[in-house]
Amino acid sequence: MLRFGLCCIFQKEPIKFRRTTAKYLQAFSRNQQLEHLAAICRHNAEALQKALRYCRDNEIKDFRINSQILPLKTHPAVGYRIQDLSAHEQITRTFKHGGKFCRDHDMRTTFHPDQFILLSSPRSEVVHRSVADLIYQAEVAQWVNADVIIIHGGGAYGDKAESLRRLRRRIEQLPDAVRSRLALENDDRIYTPEDLLPVCRDMGIPLVYDVHHHRCLPDGSSVEATTELAIATWNREPLFHISSPKHGWEYGNFRSHHNFIDIADFPQCWQQLQTDITIEVEAKELAVLKLINDL
Repeated sequence: MLRFGLCCIFQKEPIKFRRTTAKYLQAFSRNQQLEHLAAICRHNAEALQKALRYCRDNEIKDFRINSQILPLKTHPAVGYRIQDLSAHEQITRTFKHGGKFCRDHDMRTTFHPDQFILLSSPRSEVVHRSVADLIYQAEVAQWVNADVIIIHGGGAYGDKAESLRRLRRRIEQLPDAVRSRLALENDDRIYTPEDLLPVCRDMGIPLVYDVHHHRCLPDGSSVEATTELAIATWNREPLFHISSPKHGWEYGNFRSHHNFIDIADFPQCWQQLQTDITIEVEAKELAVLKLINDL
């Protein structure tokens, strides 16, 4: 059966995740910074519990956790270890309760780090920061029982084949806590499913198939064929993404996301699958519930 997923935040529900900025924190002493960060992290851990309960009550089986749920965790100037926070035991305990909640209710959590995660970059400092962020998210993933951390292929840097070779080398070097959860997603500008599937097959990395991105950046393969190829890369429940273009398919920019999913954009071949589908839309939980009802 199909299971549907919600991305990170809510449109209508009073469930909010807090963030901060390095610029704001740098006006304070280190102790004050850590106390402020502890309060935000504690709030976010509790907000995640509310989010998971909402999803459970509304038959939403997959929740993507905001990559800044521990804000600025790896920032070079104001970053921190979880042990540096005064409330670290309470924070980790709350996250672990979320993991147990998901196991008890057959729910899934995932991560999708920001676009600055670039393992294919030729710049070592960019790769170093990317790996640090993936390690942090894998740490939280262990607490909450998340089994997927999704990244894109990154840039082509003038030579797509060489960039893909760099991507392979960097994946091989990742700690097991990251690599065991890592998944690649096709994007709408550079890397198609056809580009990434050989990497996925050779390295045992699943492909998160984004059908909207594939329609924006086609590679000659049909949705039906690519769906089957993507499923074959998974050793657990597959995960796909869907969205609809903000202005429809008749106008120039197809990449921006609509508030809701146009039912015509939902592939017929997906309707009988046993998979998780994350809904990437502006109306968040309202759009997930609408799509469930439409289908």
